[in-house]
Amino acid sequence: MTNPTPTPIPSPKPLTTKSTGPRTAAGKQRSSQNALTHGLTSRSPVLPSEDPAAYQLHCRQFFDEYQPSTPTESQLTQELADTAWRQNRIPQLEAELLSQAPSPQTLIPQLATLGLHSHRLSRQFQRTLDQLREIQSERRGNQERQLKQASALLELHKHKGIPYDPAEDGFVFSKDQVEAFAQRLMRLNESRHIEYVRFHMPPPDRAATASF
Repeated sequence: MTNPTPTPIPSPKPLTTKSTGPRTAAGKQRSSQNALTHGLTSRSPVLPSEDPAAYQLHCRQFFDEYQPSTPTESQLTQELADTAWRQNRIPQLEAELLSQAPSPQTLIPQLATLGLHSHRLSRQFQRTLDQLREIQSERRGNQERQLKQASALLELHKHKGIPYDPAEDGFVFSKDQVEAFAQRLMRLNESRHIEYVRFHMPPPDRAATASF
């Protein structure tokens, strides 16, 4: 009876030394430059070195400007603010690179990368802005058409002496909102008539006037 062939024991893997980071001056410079570009594609728009209060003020200015009224509009407005925040960071990154590099020639790849990020963020900002404006324009157009319909129904009920509740016709506006819009429409119509008489109506024919 023969002895079974012994199973070979695998040789231990060579120990690997953990990276301690760049050691040469050039390696340290590349590492520093990579750190500077961090955040332009990250999920969080704010870097640990940036001021959260300044970021909140920045966002509030965008919300004050675009006045979003729906969750979608709010999402797009936030995306605009975050994209602009990242865009505004690029000139600072470029300045830091220039201040640390011994020779501007060594910065060509890094500056080119920042330029690509800048163009990408600019296109993203414009696409988001176009989408937000389109959605808001459509919403405001629908809102104005509905307000005109509600105003016409309000005036009809007034003519008939019947109380009117916009909610009965499926409108989300209050009666005060409809009343204010109707009054504004009537003032605008009166102003158009006065504008025509004062500024656009042709002058009377003097010869025809003198014959009477």
